Amino acid sequence: MPFDSDPHDRYGSDVLAGDWRARGRRTIPEVPAERDLVVERADTGWCGAVVGFEHRNVVLEDRHGARRLFPLGTGFLVEGEPVKLTAPAMRAPAGRARTASGSFAPEQRRARTARASRIFVEGRHDAELVEKVWGADLRAEGVVVEYLEGVDDLDAIVRDTAPSAGKRIGVLVDHLVAGSKEQAIADRVARGPYGAHVLVVGHPYVDVWQAVKPARLGVREWPVIPRGMSWKHGVCAAFGWPHDDQADIARAWQRILGAVRDWNDLEPALLGRVEELIDFVTAGDDA
Repeated sequence: MPFDSDPHDRYGSDVLAGDWRARGRRTIPEVPAERDLVVERADTGWCGAVVGFEHRNVVLEDRHGARRLFPLGTGFLVEGEPVKLTAPAMRAPAGRARTASGSFAPEQRRARTARASRIFVEGRHDAELVEKVWGADLRAEGVVVEYLEGVDDLDAIVRDTAPSAGKRIGVLVDHLVAGSKEQAIADRVARGPYGAHVLVVGHPYVDVWQAVKPARLGVREWPVIPRGMSWKHGVCAAFGWPHDDQADIARAWQRILGAVRDWNDLEPALLGRVEELIDFVTAGDDA
């Protein structure tokens, strides 16, 4: 008779059977290190979001933009619970690729010859953000983006350009709100002799920096800067970033721009206006 078959055996089955060492041991779940997953190192408390991989290391970025590499495996916490980080499964491409703006990418299509129509934006930062998200779309459509360094001279630029049905102008303006200087300029252009061939639209933000969702920078919201203080310097100060000179401001912008991956990282108030401008300038020229 087998040892563990006796119904009167008060010691039960063989206590050494099976993996007796694992009994009572907590199983640590495996979690794929998907992009944007927020994890914490159990040993140091260093916390960051997954932004990439290098060999067998996961790259984490904290709320200040600092990045560190850690080997995949145990030693991580997700929502306070121990986990074992593993490499995410490779995904097979599904259908046509999309551009950073969410549009379908053209299949093996060369960039179009530049149109006569143009889009103007206020400054270099606006142009760089538009290029990063809509650059592929603009090249496919042959639309050139230029920057104005402010809108005070927009009337003169419109007159010098002399837009027409085949040479439209679209303008993206910061802080285009009722009663603002920018709104007065936009209204004046619309009433002018070229108003039918010019579209001035804008977002409500003081600066295009605010069109980037604050969550991409690890904060809940953009700071409120007192009137009379340089907005960009005030933002850098609130974030604890250097802001002594223009080089510091440029580096701050590159940090913000670097956090933008695609259209999902921008506020709808900017997305809709850029798409509106692209539609306007491409409708006026079938060349």
